[in-house]
Amino acid sequence: IAESNTIIGRIPASELAPADRTLMEARAKFFRGMAFRTLAYLYGGVPLNTTEVVSPKTDYVRAPKTAVLEQAISDLKFASLNLPAINLVQDGEVNNLAAYHLLSEVYLAAGQFQNAADAASAVISNPNVGLMTTRFGVKASDATKNVYWDLFQRGNQNRKNGTNKESLWVIQFETDVPGGGAVSTGISGSYQMERHFAPQFLNFRLSGSSVQPFLYPISDYTGGRGIGWAIPTKYFSDVIWQSDFNNDLRNAPFNFVREFKVTNPTHPRFGQTISTINPPAGITVPRRDFYAFQSKVTTPGDHPDGMFQDKSQLLLKASAGGTYADQYMFRLAETYLLRAEAYLGLNQLDKAAADINVVRSRSNASAVLPANVNMDYILDERMRELGSEEKRRITLMRLGLVYDRVKKCNPYYNDILTTYNLWPIPASEIERNNGAKLEQNPGY
Repeated sequence: IAESNTIIGRIPASELAPADRTLMEARAKFFRGMAFRTLAYLYGGVPLNTTEVVSPKTDYVRAPKTAVLEQAISDLKFASLNLPAINLVQDGEVNNLAAYHLLSEVYLAAGQFQNAADAASAVISNPNVGLMTTRFGVKASDATKNVYWDLFQRGNQNRKNGTNKESLWVIQFETDVPGGGAVSTGISGSYQMERHFAPQFLNFRLSGSSVQPFLYPISDYTGGRGIGWAIPTKYFSDVIWQSDFNNDLRNAPFNFVREFKVTNPTHPRFGQTISTINPPAGITVPRRDFYAFQSKVTTPGDHPDGMFQDKSQLLLKASAGGTYADQYMFRLAETYLLRAEAYLGLNQLDKAAADINVVRSRSNASAVLPANVNMDYILDERMRELGSEEKRRITLMRLGLVYDRVKKCNPYYNDILTTYNLWPIPASEIERNNGAKLEQNPGY
């Protein structure tokens, strides 16, 4: 917000050409709108400052949440009207459809359901985008996989490959490129999705042997060098798939991995399959070193050469843990689910079901009936489509449903409080703001 305010405030005195002035203002307002949106979801009302701060200021007060959301809406409307078309930008650059997508979401937070539907429609109806429904990209010839798997293969995320029209905004992770962040020789600068979401098979043992059954870390469907910090609940790995367990492409064994082959030749059960669905005696599921997970969090067989200790066995170095693929921030499947949410708010359940079913149809899942569409169903569908990918806390706090969903879906987090639907204002901010009082959120 501070950097955006500086850019916006200094544009009038700049030497930029008029078109460049508009472009820079649109970019700055996109990121300012995104920042105000995020603060409003996480904290409620926050100080609403839209000008450059040029001297010490210690008298901030919190604006109402509604005012913060309206500022985000104003910024994102300007961005959506003035950012370049999605087909005219480089991969990774913000564009008009990314702004409309985010605007739709903020309209939902503000309870402006028709505006949310209209903003989502501006994305969905654009001829430059569309859901990917047929095999595409670098590994399309692998007949054992499917189109949902294609979406997450290294090199397939961006529009520049000429086929992926589902991408709206993709975060770029360049490896071994100055300024790119990631390196092929260590975890530094990489997106550590693999590290957090994949199981820590290093510590897994089966009864009757102290030998490690799975080679680790290895670039296969055991998840690279995961350390098991983000363990899926049974609700995520099992319950939400029950109606279409065997036909939903997103739940295919190579997309949601539940069976693991013993790869250590010195183990007495070498070559056998160990399943999270029917685990061996003495093994509970889920636990940090053994659980079902989504392969999209890593790049099986596709780590950079510099990350391998022994590529002939796909053994990785101890410094592995990064996910070497560009990452979706927004993609069109989510836009359909945002519009479904808008239609639900408008009590147009037939339209809500139709949008959800566009997403479900792509994955060969059975259609939902309008009568069965509610917020819980949409949140479940977001898990099926966007699991390990969406910023889930942002979604639940936007809806004020952190407490409700944790109570329903996560028995491991049994001390959740309704208070946690908002985060606390940091005590350090309250103390240093000694010229006025920053009110704390209830319960803290």
